[in-house]
Amino acid sequence: MTVTRPGPAAGRTADAPRRAKNFKSRVLIPYAMLAPGITLFLVFMAAPIIYTLVLSFQKKKVSGLGLGKGSQSTAFAGLDNYVSALTDPEFLGSVLRVLTYGLILIPLMLGFALLFALLLDSRRTRAGAFSRTAIFLPYAVPAVISSLLWGFLYLPGVSPFHFLARQFGMELPSLLDPNLVTFAICNIALWGGVGFNMIVMYTSLKAVPSEIYEAAKLDGCSEIQTAIRIKIPIIAPSLVMTALFSMIATLQVFAEPTTLRPLANSLSTSWSPLMLVYRDAFTRNDVYSAAATSIVIALATFIISFLFLRIVQKRAFGQEN
Repeated sequence: MTVTRPGPAAGRTADAPRRAKNFKSRVLIPYAMLAPGITLFLVFMAAPIIYTLVLSFQKKKVSGLGLGKGSQSTAFAGLDNYVSALTDPEFLGSVLRVLTYGLILIPLMLGFALLFALLLDSRRTRAGAFSRTAIFLPYAVPAVISSLLWGFLYLPGVSPFHFLARQFGMELPSLLDPNLVTFAICNIALWGGVGFNMIVMYTSLKAVPSEIYEAAKLDGCSEIQTAIRIKIPIIAPSLVMTALFSMIATLQVFAEPTTLRPLANSLSTSWSPLMLVYRDAFTRNDVYSAAATSIVIALATFIISFLFLRIVQKRAFGQEN
């Protein structure tokens, strides 16, 4: 009997539908599903970043009085905008204020969030669902609305706290004074940010196997010892993540001081770096300087985040390797 084997051409013909099917299922369908997200990222993220980077290397060139047609044009500025941004006393002052704001806010916010998460995870806690909702609820309030609410509570003329203090013959200091306004802004951010960080930490605690707690209880560990020696080390990645998010949010603080500014003469238009960018772009119509300052802020945020992750990487994520 003679056996006839398919030739190379017949094998390629049989494999062609299979390759087409594999290409469709492994390439076309995944990228088709990713296409909306990629399009949104390119249009609303990548394109504005590239456009801002291009603007940061340009400057406005004015000929004569700058009144006639064609008297204003755009010229290449090189690194002049970046040099001006880094040597601007207002920018350096805003950076110093934001660093002070972050040194006050971040430890307090993470400390309260961790404390609430540990308390809610304790077996002795009652009304846990209500407590979680009550702590998390301020995070759902937009920053502008919470700033307005707290701003009127700070004003001595309309604040119920100042009214009650005057009834008892006392006079409370105004948190909108220049020396205390940083604490007023920190309080607003603290009130709104603790709930989110608490939820992240509490979710991590609920993912810990209960057998670990049972073993610690059999070894004679108290609630405090279990929290310090077991719970906090286990949720270290969540602590790092919340700290990183808090640092980024601190560097980008804008809504709270901008909303409080009409209520307090102690807040300038350059209190924070983003307020300075907003003023240069939309008040002074200097988009080129504002673009350079925003790029500097973005690079500083990236560098600080990268260095922070490098420092805590082994301690926080070493147990996962």
